[in-house]
Amino acid sequence: MLDVRNVHAHYGLSHVVQGINLNAKAGEIIGIFGRNGVGKTTLLKLIAGWIQPSAGEIYIGDRRIDGLSSDRICHYGLGFVPEDRRIFPALSVEENLMLGFMQTPKRKSAQNLNALQRVYERFPRLKERRAQPGTTLSGGEQQILAIARVLIGEPKVLLIDEPTEGLAPMVVADIYAIIRMMKSTGNAILLVEQNVARALEVCDRFVAIERGRIVMTGDPASQADREKLLSTISV
Repeated sequence: MLDVRNVHAHYGLSHVVQGINLNAKAGEIIGIFGRNGVGKTTLLKLIAGWIQPSAGEIYIGDRRIDGLSSDRICHYGLGFVPEDRRIFPALSVEENLMLGFMQTPKRKSAQNLNALQRVYERFPRLKERRAQPGTTLSGGEQQILAIARVLIGEPKVLLIDEPTEGLAPMVVADIYAIIRMMKSTGNAILLVEQNVARALEVCDRFVAIERGRIVMTGDPASQADREKLLSTISV
């Protein structure tokens, strides 16, 4: 579903992503862990087209997407939920959700409305608050709104960056229930998360990044791999 091949990226003279190889299958969650500033978010932005790679190739299925604009990549089935959520304060909850229609410009109006109704069925709190300005929602509700807006476009691949940062434990449980739901519907998911213990509960595989490189891969079911991961990212 997603294939990242020897990708590099620079910020000026800083070599922030250094030859990363990574892939994800349909219905698979890959956890991406590491300390702050090691290149995790940059990797997601590279895949989403927010930053252009200086070398390497990225594919969704058999379609090469590196070097394309972020909107074209979105049209080919990639959804990105950034860490800052990007909820538009001047728009209502429903208007924020309807921005998700931009992911599928060839879809008919009736299909878009059906997609919106499916989102409301999944997330009834958003339906209850659909007329409110998006930024009047709680932090957890804004995170749900950011995820739901991406799901309206029915992407094949989802990139999720720090979805539970600063949220209460009960809300974190809600967010992970949504992530499990997305996995069950066949999405390939890359998950960047500081809450390592919680993320490992849903991941099928994980990688640890240090200084722009993958320094280990592991199986969440392996206690030895989990201990090695915690040792690697806490050094």
